[in-house]
Amino acid sequence: MKINFLLALFFICRFYTAVCQQPAIIPIPVQYTPAENYFTITPTTFIYCNDMTSFFDAIAFRDITLAYYELALKAGHEKYYDKNYIEVKYDSTLQLPDEGYVLTVTQEKISITGKNKGGVFYGLMTLFQLIESPTTRNFRIPCCEIKDYPRFAYRGMHLDCSRHFFDVDFIKKYIDYLALYKYNTFHWHLTDDQGWRIEIKQYPNLTKAGAWRNGSMVGHYRDQIFDTISYGGYYTQKQIQEIVKYAGKKHVTIIPEIEMPGHCLAALAAYPQYGCVADTTYETGKAWGVYPDVFCPTDETFTFLENILDEVMALFPSEYIHIGGDEVEKTRWKESVYCQQLIAEKNLKDEAGLQSYFTQRIEQYVNSKGKKIIGWDEILDVGIAPSATIMSWRGEDGGIAAAKHGYDAIMTPTDFCYFDYYQGYPENEPVAIGGYVPLEKVYNYEPVPLGLTADEAKHILGAQGNVWTEYITTPQQVEYMAIPRMLALSEVLWSPAEKKNYSDFIQRTLNHFELLDKVNCNFSEALFDVTYKVLPATGQNGVLLELNAYDFDDKYIQYSIDNSKGGSTLMMYETPLFINESTTIDFELTDRRNIFGNNFTALPIIFNKATGKKITLEKQPSKKYAADGAFTLVNGIVANTSNGWSSKDWLGFYDDDMIATIDLGKRDTVTKVTAGFLNDRLSWIYPPETIEVLFSTDGVNFISRGKIKFDTNNSSRTENTIQCTPTIARYVKVIATNYGPIPPGNPGAGRPAWLFVDEIVVE
Repeated sequence: MKINFLLALFFICRFYTAVCQQPAIIPIPVQYTPAENYFTITPTTFIYCNDMTSFFDAIAFRDITLAYYELALKAGHEKYYDKNYIEVKYDSTLQLPDEGYVLTVTQEKISITGKNKGGVFYGLMTLFQLIESPTTRNFRIPCCEIKDYPRFAYRGMHLDCSRHFFDVDFIKKYIDYLALYKYNTFHWHLTDDQGWRIEIKQYPNLTKAGAWRNGSMVGHYRDQIFDTISYGGYYTQKQIQEIVKYAGKKHVTIIPEIEMPGHCLAALAAYPQYGCVADTTYETGKAWGVYPDVFCPTDETFTFLENILDEVMALFPSEYIHIGGDEVEKTRWKESVYCQQLIAEKNLKDEAGLQSYFTQRIEQYVNSKGKKIIGWDEILDVGIAPSATIMSWRGEDGGIAAAKHGYDAIMTPTDFCYFDYYQGYPENEPVAIGGYVPLEKVYNYEPVPLGLTADEAKHILGAQGNVWTEYITTPQQVEYMAIPRMLALSEVLWSPAEKKNYSDFIQRTLNHFELLDKVNCNFSEALFDVTYKVLPATGQNGVLLELNAYDFDDKYIQYSIDNSKGGSTLMMYETPLFINESTTIDFELTDRRNIFGNNFTALPIIFNKATGKKITLEKQPSKKYAADGAFTLVNGIVANTSNGWSSKDWLGFYDDDMIATIDLGKRDTVTKVTAGFLNDRLSWIYPPETIEVLFSTDGVNFISRGKIKFDTNNSSRTENTIQCTPTIARYVKVIATNYGPIPPGNPGAGRPAWLFVDEIVVE
């Protein structure tokens, strides 16, 4: 129990309930009309069900109230009393969109009418969230009328059980979270290089060998450190049937993912004859990342995969089967005599054409069984049938292209929907793969990309949050990474865009923290982090440090300068801090009870002649990694390399050089210039090929004072210094040339390298 934290929530939530007319419902409903008085749940309150579907919904609702509040409700087809009951029914003539419902609360009864597809259940989930003061066992529900329905038909959450395995009980708990926040789809990632997690009776070796690996990565993948502990697990078909049935009761459809033609090393470890390399002993992957091994597109391989899909499709009633299709390395196909002959025989252009052939053949088989495929956006690049659905993860471009070509699309771009990315400052967070997707960014996501026509926009079915588990080893950590970002995305997908309000959402989320703690949910508290921004000071003679936090009632930011936590008296932050020398700023969010103490940050600021000065870039960084623009390179903050590319202090250039010019403000003597770069080749990030420094007194005529070939080493952060004889200059230009195409044998081989730059130091 997070006792101090929950005490804070008690005061905040009580304050919010007192001043806000609309209760803390997530996602916020389409229409809420308050009324006077309350309905009170008593020991005799029962649920009157008009049909069997609503009866099953009532049972699911009863199970949730029992788990959260130890509140047992009776449900049946008889009306025991004329008041103090909950009536639920379906009515297909209800004038609302699919999955909609009407909920009416009076002092004497509650009625919920759903249109179809779980409408009653969603109304019951709203009713559950309307319960006030459960800690006092005073189960009151404010009188009101709610008309509600979802904005998007596809509302999904994903969980990767291949990298790390999670037991049946947690999968059910995860489904409970989805149901509570009105998600209707669980994308279950069951196979990958690091483990095969689904029993296939015709091929028992898939789980005997492919479900286990002889060790796993320790720490971050850039360190390439492994343990030797056997790791694995899988779900029996009986367990899967149990989970599918459990999800169905909560109107959650499970879409299984069986990866092909890449991400298949675990399968090849079990059945090596379906790979492209003869006489090879495959081993289930121990490392994260992308392996070059793929299925070889022989008739025998297709028979193998079709037999697997037969068993999978029999287990999952979903309309869709996800076949992956992402990150397919083509090296094995290029080296295979058989594959090259097949390319020629089928008159295919190249290995990309071979993937198209592979995907279309699998798609035709799935279609012949009355189902459709979903694939990651790479499958759009190689050609598919119109019945396929695209899951756009490499940004929004895949979804845009799909919609423009008449394909349905599900949006899940890394910048907004990857919940394995950091959500708070990496220094304060458990190790993650990288990236930075804070709660507010998720909440502000708009799934329908700009530039689509009304007809094209209809192809955007919805969106999905993804939880990849390379660095997520326990159920508690899954909860930490998914919640509350899962709550934010639920409102993106269900509620009208015009009703969204982040400030209001935060207040409602605090109430839900109190609720979620009842089932020991290990939600993240990163929303209490203090954020910072460094700005140039007037006259470029220093920097201004701006601190921000969400405006919680009765809170403030406190800080100290050049003192560790617990040092001299901490001061209340009011205006940006002026800094003109190297120092460390300590700050955190607190209040009079000093109960917001888990978000302490120590921020070093390092000064040199370039710090705070005017800087311009001839070429702009990628929008994905633009930080605070050019000023990022002279703001005094050195990127923390232990967090890799997730640090907010890197500028990332894709297939481009970095050319920066710093105006020192006056002529000064310069003896050396140092620039910092990230070296993370597994993420396609390479140090520059060369660095050159040029000086000028007028900003027009520059003279080169040194050009060196980059001194590559194995550390994650590489700094190279150009020293020169003392030179009088006002302008310093630094040119870092992009590495160019990634060499063969490396992740991303043949593609352009990224160039990540942070602080430029002039001395």
